[in-house]
Amino acid sequence: MENQEYSVGLDIGTTKIVAIVGRRNAHGKIEILGVGKAKSLGVHKGIVNNISQTINSIKAAVAEAQSSSGVPIHKVTVGIAGKHIRSLQHSDYIMREKPDKFITDDDIEALKDQVKKLVMLPGEEIIHVLPQEYKVDSEGEIQEPVGMHGKRLEANFHVVVGQMGSIRNIARCVREAGLEMEALTLEPLASSEAVLTKEEKEAGVAIVDIGGGTTDIAIFKDNIIRHTCVIPYGGGIITEDIKEGCSIIEKHAEQLKVKFGSAVPELEKDSTFVTIPGLHGRPDKEISLKTLAQIINARVEEILEMVNTELKAYGAFEQKKKLIAGIVLTGGGSNLKHLRQLANYTTGFDSRIGFANEYVANDKNQYLKGPEFATSIGLLMESLKIRDKKTIAVEEEVEAEVENKIEQNVEEINNNAESQTLVTPQVEEEVKVPVQTSRSSKPTFGQSLMEKVKKFFEEVE
Repeated sequence: MENQEYSVGLDIGTTKIVAIVGRRNAHGKIEILGVGKAKSLGVHKGIVNNISQTINSIKAAVAEAQSSSGVPIHKVTVGIAGKHIRSLQHSDYIMREKPDKFITDDDIEALKDQVKKLVMLPGEEIIHVLPQEYKVDSEGEIQEPVGMHGKRLEANFHVVVGQMGSIRNIARCVREAGLEMEALTLEPLASSEAVLTKEEKEAGVAIVDIGGGTTDIAIFKDNIIRHTCVIPYGGGIITEDIKEGCSIIEKHAEQLKVKFGSAVPELEKDSTFVTIPGLHGRPDKEISLKTLAQIINARVEEILEMVNTELKAYGAFEQKKKLIAGIVLTGGGSNLKHLRQLANYTTGFDSRIGFANEYVANDKNQYLKGPEFATSIGLLMESLKIRDKKTIAVEEEVEAEVENKIEQNVEEINNNAESQTLVTPQVEEEVKVPVQTSRSSKPTFGQSLMEKVKKFFEEVE
């Protein structure tokens, strides 16, 4: 299978690293070729804090993805998150040199490149420059300026910024694992690709991706990204709270959270208990499910309050900026029982769980349905988009070359025709007299044929 046919998304998370290989089928849906999953050992709250362990985890996930898909993996699209991520709004413009010609993608890229030259705080680097709305000369609120005429091209941008050190560490881990980083994408943007519909983005929606170390938020309105942020708390801190509150080991705390955890204590009975095996001959420990739910509830409410603060910062409670589609919860943390009801109550917005398999064609065993795969499938979709753009660009280049060659050939033919018309009159004058003399002296084909017929009849007689 050629490398051109498939793409790879690599999700370097706090609890797990997932490599997912896929391609686009004839109907435009994604066909998953293979998935590799490994425990993440060198990442804390979305930031790499142990290079060698992260490299080993990446290698393990990629090796599993290669064996299950049967294809070699060289290029990957990688996700980035972490508490160092911040975003800002910025507007900029360019004056076009040739206003008589229509605006092209090159003009938009030139405007983006200008924004990328913004001076950031020491140690920071721009990750994404996302156009929101354009303005051409005096006309504002333009979604797609390509094809329009104008001198001044202006746009509002959503700029995502991260710590240079964290970005370099991720790049090094990918490189040391023997891979090439095709692109670096903010994880909430990738998750939104996988779980949000166009209608939701149009109406106004907030995606809340509760991962192991961080909770990532992206807000869309009128099909435009409006706000992004990363909260440095996730499912891992809930496990830590259970471990401390119940005085049990982390492994048992994680199992309790996944199997019996609930975000609403009022929905749990006082009389229901779970028995945890004791360590090294110590007696077993009984834990009330209501007590467990109270511990979980305290931390989840804190995370949701932080989400609420970000929604207020954007202005989601204003009439013009209202999120009609509410909140979409995704990530491994959204598997928590009764989380949706608590989110509805805390934020006041309708919530739903975002499953990642909506765009996947061949997930028959529902393995990828879990919201914990939202980011990795989103990264795969982003990688496929990049590949499609490159393919279109190559096709356009080939078409341009063919057109140029055709034009050159046409010019050559025209030039040759002109030179022939200049020479022809002289030739005609030169050969005119001999032709006439030859015609008078030499019989034509018809005349010679008639002579032969006459001779034949004479001989017969």
